[in-house]
This record gives sequence, structure tokens and C-alpha cells, in this order.
Amino acid sequence: MSIISRRTLREFCEKHADGEQPLKAWFRETEKASWKNINELKVDYPSASALKDHKIVFNIKGNNFRIIVKINFEFQISWILFIGTHSEYDKITANEL
Repeated sequence: MSIISRRTLREFCEKHADGEQPLKAWFRETEKASWKNINELKVDYPSASALKDHKIVFNIKGNNFRIIVKINFEFQISWILFIGTHSEYDKITANEL
């Protein structure tokens, strides 16, 4: 799966060094994935939450961080829309990203 907006990931890791390794692991796993739908994704990430418009919330590092990704399963493309701490996530309206 192609992942768009790697810069967002890099910038977040510069601010939150403790999230770098877990986010890199998520990135590598997602890049290698070929999920065809949310059910296949949830086999690998059972705690992932589906939002509207094909957006998925992943819990990273024991739910310390959250990443919101919009996925086009047909074309195997994902866009990083948001990466933040749990408290930053609580301040946004995730479905409106």
C-alpha cells in the first residue's frame, strides 16, 4: 500500500521521539499490507476504528498516539490526515478531517 504524506510522519517524530519507533513499525506494516477492506485491516489491527469516508484511526504505542488515515482499498493508497497525542486527538473532530 502506498502511503502519502510521509512528511507529516517525520515532523511528528521530530517532536515526539518516543513515538518514532512505533510509528515506523506501523508505516512498514502498512506499506507491506494489501488489505482489501476494513475487515482484513482489523485482522492486523483489531483496535483500529473505522470512521466515515474510509478513514481509519490507529492507536499507536499503547494508545499514547493516534494516527488517522484515509484509505482507498481499491487503489491501495493511504493518506495520513492526522498524527497526534491522545489529548490532541480528543480536541479534533476526526470525522471532519
